Amino acid sequence: MIARFKDLCLDAADPLALGAFWARMLNGDVADAGDDDTRVDPRSARSNAESIWVNKVPEPRVGKTRVHLDLRLADADPAALLAAGARLVREPAGEATWWVLTDPEGNEFCAFAAREGTGPGPFELVVDAADPVAQATWWAGALGGTIEDESTHAAVSGAAGFPWDYWVFAGVPEPKTVKNRLHWDVDLVDPAPTALIDAGATLLREPQADARWWVLADPEGNEFCAFSPHPIG
Repeated sequence: MIARFKDLCLDAADPLALGAFWARMLNGDVADAGDDDTRVDPRSARSNAESIWVNKVPEPRVGKTRVHLDLRLADADPAALLAAGARLVREPAGEATWWVLTDPEGNEFCAFAAREGTGPGPFELVVDAADPVAQATWWAGALGGTIEDESTHAAVSGAAGFPWDYWVFAGVPEPKTVKNRLHWDVDLVDPAPTALIDAGATLLREPQADARWWVLADPEGNEFCAFSPHPIG
């Protein structure tokens, strides 16, 4: 194991408004994270890994959402989410038994009807991939876990620190072209991300000023931040 899953980060034009929306979606509280950023802490979270940091960025959202959450609803339909400000993109159709929605800034997520024996809230993190098996294998190599290979996707379960049921890599035909608005952070086991880079990660940015993390990209270009277990410098 090279690292542990730490949390999620969501780019935003208005972190206060977007944080408030996601707090309603996840039955959570909004905390002031400083520098105009916020953090959403679900009240039923089993660990800090379920928190979402909502960070202000200057660039607008463009392109398709390539990283999103799948949510289990408390009800049979997403009426409560729509009333809270979500927008409907697609109704369930055929084998796609879920609704596709967006938040107020256009970030897509999927909502699944309530199911007996499960509670409401996120249960999967989904990432578009050109090669789902290769992506799942790479991340399982970094964070541990078991790989499930399906016809159109691959999933990792049991990755270190991962708070939901599955980390899904879904096959798509189109390549990644822009920065992901939603990304994940990891906590390193070692003081530096040497092992991740040796395994195929690309270094995008060294730690800067008081920021004790590196910005990296996985083999398909998905950005993520890697935090040192010790102070840097």
